[in-house]
Amino acid sequence: MAEDDDAAYWDPADPDPDPTSALDFFDRDRHLCYLQMMLELLPSAYQGQEINRLTLAYFAVSGLDILGGLDRVDKAGVINWVLSLQAHPKNEAELENGQFYGFHGSRSSQFESSDNEGPIPNGSHLASTYCALAILKTVGYDLSFVDSTSILQSMRSLQQPDGSFMPIHIGAETDLRFVYCAAAICSMLENWNGMDREKAKEYILNCHSYDGGFGLTPGSESHGGATYCAIASLRLMGLIEDDLFSKTGTSCCINVPLLLDWTLQRQGADGGFQGRLNKPSDTCYAFWVGGVLKILGANKLIDKKGLRDFLYTCQSQYGGFGKVPGALPDLYHSYYGFCAFSLLEEPGLASICIELGITDSAVCGF
Repeated sequence: MAEDDDAAYWDPADPDPDPTSALDFFDRDRHLCYLQMMLELLPSAYQGQEINRLTLAYFAVSGLDILGGLDRVDKAGVINWVLSLQAHPKNEAELENGQFYGFHGSRSSQFESSDNEGPIPNGSHLASTYCALAILKTVGYDLSFVDSTSILQSMRSLQQPDGSFMPIHIGAETDLRFVYCAAAICSMLENWNGMDREKAKEYILNCHSYDGGFGLTPGSESHGGATYCAIASLRLMGLIEDDLFSKTGTSCCINVPLLLDWTLQRQGADGGFQGRLNKPSDTCYAFWVGGVLKILGANKLIDKKGLRDFLYTCQSQYGGFGKVPGALPDLYHSYYGFCAFSLLEEPGLASICIELGITDSAVCGF
């Protein structure tokens, strides 16, 4: 999810052959063609991201929804494919074995092993599960038909004593990204049995830094993506109110004025948003940081013209957005570029639910 190094699905250092060709308007038709191409056949540069195929599909499908192009998606085919990626326990006893029964990131983790010892161990992942549910909601699938009991009951075993979450049962890093995934999963399934919200809240607040932002882990540097994960999670859990900008003091033990100060300082002289102090502006932080300001009710303080101008320089002549001006487009930065333009109320784009990262219509089911 949100990292400064982003594991950008295309090399951001590889420049667009003609960076001076940047358009000064949002080229919706070209973006639609780009996403449809990505949905049908990924370029070879994405081979190293095979395990994240479900995440890439989320960027493409939800991106088409924002652009008003969901009619280009084979919804039945997408639903069948996504559902086929869920891991299922064979019985009630297996559900208690500590494994997570969410969604795999791709078909490759379900292949038979070459030594005839059976399937590769369950590798379902919190981020893949978030993306799976987001896709299903986007294409109009009723999530009441999903095996939510297995997801939620097994997800509790991923929560650590400090309130954080591992993304996978066999052990991995724990940070705010996976607390957010857990909160978003519970919210979309409309069932909070998958996590201890009070413990999650404690962990989030322990990531609150002296300067007002949030680090990915307690004591780490404030980061735009981590701050989004913190604020969006608290909002989904019902622990912060609407429009905190109009209030003073603290909310849920957060110093709101200090948080606003840190967040607003992330917009640079070039109009773009940076993820951390002394870092260059980056397309994705227009959403990660801009989204925090929207949740807080302070998005009117964004220099919207400056942000548009910066994003135009990251818009590719091939459709999509790159990480920085002149970079080739990739699905990750393209999707969050579309989200940013939705936040800027670009005509013709669907409005998005900031906390869940999908359109409002997908959330409401119409």
